[in-house]
Amino acid sequence: MVQGNDCLTIYGEQLNSRLLIGSALYPSPAVMEESIKASGAQIVTVSLRRQQSVAAGDDFWQLIKNTGLKILPNTAGCHSVKEAVTLAKMCREVFATDWIKLELIGDDYNLQPDPFALLEATKLLINDGFKVLPYCTDDLVLCQRLDELGCEVLMPWGAPIGTGKGLLNSYNLKTIRERLPNTTLIVDAGLGLPSHACQALELGYDAVLLNSAIAGAGCPVTMSRAFKAAVEAGRFAYNAKAMPEKDLAAPSTPTMGMPFWHQQ
Repeated sequence: MVQGNDCLTIYGEQLNSRLLIGSALYPSPAVMEESIKASGAQIVTVSLRRQQSVAAGDDFWQLIKNTGLKILPNTAGCHSVKEAVTLAKMCREVFATDWIKLELIGDDYNLQPDPFALLEATKLLINDGFKVLPYCTDDLVLCQRLDELGCEVLMPWGAPIGTGKGLLNSYNLKTIRERLPNTTLIVDAGLGLPSHACQALELGYDAVLLNSAIAGAGCPVTMSRAFKAAVEAGRFAYNAKAMPEKDLAAPSTPTMGMPFWHQQ
């Protein structure tokens, strides 16, 4: 559901859904297909490196094509600038898109993006005509540098990928939102519950990208519907503007008309 013309904009393309969904880890292709449909998402992410289009994999690619959604390829699993740039170019050829979700891992323990390599790869890809959506940490300075390079979209994590811990540092995320008011911001990684997604949208983030939280749920299709509703609720709440917090309790009903023995 959209409020008026309140659309998500990614590199000039307007979208009604603020939920981006992944295509990995589902218990079966059929569940993946049904979950993606139930999410209402208009963008699905795929990894050329981890989802090979051979043998049984051909069925997977056909299912993705059948969704009719815009494909956002990613460079998942890359550890070097050369590796990420090469894979990005392959993705452009295979999927016929210049959009790329740039992932460049610096640490195998928590899969934290390498900020130095990420900046280098981003510069190379932008110069080569790519529209880069970099997956990064919630570091303000890193986000500012990526923005300065020409990224119109940034994807800071809520928590390490696949942990389901939610927004570990909402202060950092809020600061990034305030300092980059004209940049499309998408929380990517670490969300586990619909309430986490709702919180991200309440902070003013433009969208969330999910995979493990839906694919790893007991019932992915139902969880997909839950996240769809949560994202819509969070956006409505952000547009409505929350009441100011108060240190003292305040009555929600007027005192006029109360019995005189209850009045001072």
